This record gives sequence, C-alpha cells and structure tokens, in this order.
Amino acid sequence: MDIFDKANNWTAADDVRKAGVYPYFRPNTAQLGTEVTIGGKKMIMVGSNNYLGLVTHPEVLEAMVQATRKYGSACTGSPFLNGTLDIRVELEEKLADFVHMESALVYSAGFLANLGALSTIATRGDYIISDRENHASIVDGCKLSFAKTIKYEHSNMEDLDRVLANHKDSPVLIVTDGVFSMGGDVAELAKIVELKKKHGARLMVDEAHSLGVLGPKGEGTGAHFGVQKDVDMVMGTFSKSLVSIGGFIASTHKVVDYLRHNSRPLIFTASLSPADTAAALKSLEIIKREPERRERLWVIIKRMRSEFKAMGWNTLNTNSAIIPLMVGDNMKTFAITKELGEMGVFATPVVSPAVPPDQTLIRTSYTATHTDAQLDHVLESFRKVGKKYGLIPSGVAV
Repeated sequence: MDIFDKANNWTAADDVRKAGVYPYFRPNTAQLGTEVTIGGKKMIMVGSNNYLGLVTHPEVLEAMVQATRKYGSACTGSPFLNGTLDIRVELEEKLADFVHMESALVYSAGFLANLGALSTIATRGDYIISDRENHASIVDGCKLSFAKTIKYEHSNMEDLDRVLANHKDSPVLIVTDGVFSMGGDVAELAKIVELKKKHGARLMVDEAHSLGVLGPKGEGTGAHFGVQKDVDMVMGTFSKSLVSIGGFIASTHKVVDYLRHNSRPLIFTASLSPADTAAALKSLEIIKREPERRERLWVIIKRMRSEFKAMGWNTLNTNSAIIPLMVGDNMKTFAITKELGEMGVFATPVVSPAVPPDQTLIRTSYTATHTDAQLDHVLESFRKVGKKYGLIPSGVAV
C-alpha cells in the first residue's frame, strides 16, 4: 500500500478534462473587474465576490502602493510578535465600530478567522450547533475545536429548536452563515436570536457575503434584521466587499483578548501584508462614504433575480448578490459553463461533492459596477443555454 494511492487513482478532474469542459484555474491576463480576459477572450465576470466594485478603485490601489512604500512588502512575522502595524490596529478598531462590537481581531485569511475562533472558543465539553450548509471554514473550525458539533437542517428553525432543547444545560455556540455562499439565501437571524435567548446559547454569525451588502450601512445580517446587539461574535472577510485578503472576528473585549493570546491560526501565521491591510481599511472608508454603491447593487440584484425567474430558471431562495441557477447534473453543469464562456460570460460551476449530484448549479454573483449592457448580455446568454439544455421552458424567447 502507498499513501499516494488515493491521489494516483483519482480521476475525477481528468475525466472532465478529457470531456473538454474543465472549468477551473482559468488564468486571467487583465485587470480584475466586471470583465476578465481568459485565453485572449474578454468575458463579463459574474463569478466573483467583488460586490461593491472596489477592486479597481483608484483610492484602494493608491492606498496599497503607499502602504508598501512606507512599511515594505510584508511584516515577515506573526502579529503576536513583530507583525502588528499601526494601520492594523486602526483597521481592527474601525471594523469593530462598523459591526457594532467592542473589539475586533484581524486574521491573515477569512478561512483562518473561522478556524481560529471556533477552535479556540469551543473546547471539550462544549457544543457547536451548526447549520448544515455553513461554509467549509466553519466545518473545519468545528473539527479542530474538539467540541461536539451537531448540525441542524438548513435554515430549519424547528430542528434548531429541537437540537438546542437537547443541550440546554451545556455551553452552546450556534454558528451560521449570514448569507449562504452557494444558495445566496439569508439566515433567519431574527428567529435564531429568539431561539438563542430561549435556550441560553451564544451566537456567532459569518458575515463574509453580507458585509457591505446587507444592513442599513452594509454592516451585515445582524443589522439587516435589527438584532446585532444579540449577536455575540461576528466573522467577516476582506476578500469580498473589502477587496483584499484576510478576515476578522469581532466580539467583546474579553473574548477578542482571549483569542488574541490563544488562537493558534493567529499566533502561528504571518501577519497580513501592509498593502492588504491598507486596501481593507480604504475599502471600509469608501463603503461608509458611498452608500450609492450598495444601492446600485440592489437594483442589479432585484433585476437579475426577477428576470431569471421570469425565464423559468430555478434560483432557489436567494435574496443576495449571489444568484444560483439550478442545473442538476455534473457534466451538464460543466458543459453550460464552457458554452457561457464561449458567449463571453464567466460564471462558476458548483458540482458534487460540494452539492449532491442532482443539485448542481451555476453560481452567479453581481457587482455594483456592472453596466446594464453587460447584464443584458448575461441574461441573453443564460436564455440560450437554458433553452438548449431544457432548463427553462421552450417557449421562452431567445
């Protein structure tokens, strides 16, 4: 037996490559934005998380340049030791204020933020109650925590109530995505808060896909439902609306200080680069200053969701900048992705094992800076593939 057998005998990617529809790791050769260039061909990007269109904002780019000139290319060490910059401290303070928390702690990746918070705050004898469709970083954080993890059926409040009732005398943390990254649906946070109070649990919300998008000022799902004061811990990423890389955890001063001195993914990972820190800081400033970006995004969301539904596409229960289009077959999903690319649309396939084989989908996501002409072309392209593959009624005009 060879430990490499699992790799040497794995053929899933090769099978898709042989079929000529492999859609992953496509190198882009142009500036990222509402368009990308793949293999010399321009495509409209509806597969990124650049929700507010800040990835090419001149102020963000200039902030990165200036930070690099001032501090250098990297911190070359952990924030615990030598890697804490003054702009990192400023970013943490402003993030905490933005999400209405006492304190915040920046990690070098959003994945690490969930991994670090969950594996540190929950230990043996504790329980994590997790939505079945939570992000992989939450799943892995639960695994590393040594706490007992119990999953409840996706957005099923009766099932959550049942699980909580069975553990009312134990230390419990409920954890949920604010916006679920594949389906685009929003957690029933008001109801979750009600159940949290009923059973004496704590609540953590992953605001990765809701920060900058939901809430009166883009603060996230808690603010959107008016229950932020009842959320105990917030996680957010910089790789979406804040157009950088990194993540953060926000909570009380005591919880954040505990994580700061005990979270291994923080202590043993090099600090966020000066450029990435400056990009997130400047993006946060622009989000506060330019609410019209969020307003434009919601005009786009409502239009695209409405028109896809009118065509006959199944968009699940989305209510965010993520609009999934159900296909229900792995190879058909790959083939549609390829044909969309040939039409000049970059969209992303979601196939098994990420979802069950009969629930595969094309995941589209939208940016405040998409033009109406670009959106028209996206809709026209999806009409064509939807009709060709029998996913929308044949009577729909192309």
